[in-house]
Amino acid sequence: MSAAPAREPGEIFGPRVTLFADVLSVGLITAVVCLPLVTVPAALSTACEVLRGGQRDRPATAGRYLTVLRKRLRPGDLAAGALALAGALLLAADLALAGAGLPGARVFAVVAGAIGACAAVIGLRACARPESLTDWRPAVLGAARDVPRDPGGSALVLLALAAAVLCGWMMLPLAFLAPGPLALALTAIDVRNRGAVRGARSGP
Repeated sequence: MSAAPAREPGEIFGPRVTLFADVLSVGLITAVVCLPLVTVPAALSTACEVLRGGQRDRPATAGRYLTVLRKRLRPGDLAAGALALAGALLLAADLALAGAGLPGARVFAVVAGAIGACAAVIGLRACARPESLTDWRPAVLGAARDVPRDPGGSALVLLALAAAVLCGWMMLPLAFLAPGPLALALTAIDVRNRGAVRGARSGP
């Protein structure tokens, strides 16, 4: 029987419960920062960075989230948010037109849905990459390469997004906590993918 994980001084419930509480607090503040909509990429990218800091024994707290966010708010973040919002609105408009009964609407809806899903996966994987803290271009390019190279991870990104949307749709208060688990999933997928890439480069 394995020994229980050691607790830090002052830690009452153990590391697993502490991580759960950290994820919820980060999710709550991420949801608040996302309210202007154009700040969604920056907010999610910051959440991933804060949760990634747990590997380096950095606290995943709301205070550290605000510290990281203040250092990285720049015009490029708002431009990325505006582009993501415009793409989401365009996709919604296209799907609405497809539902109006136009000729070829079903095929168009499938194609538009597939394009939207690919764009969402690339965008979310870009948010999880450390490069997004300083420059979105290499983050998006790296995420675009990861999509075909890591199809399992891309599928997990879609499942994580679907779970977050479903939680918010079923119970509105959960929408303010869903960004935390979503950011944790994105971070874990990115860390796993980077580990696999390093293992493949090192060889047997």
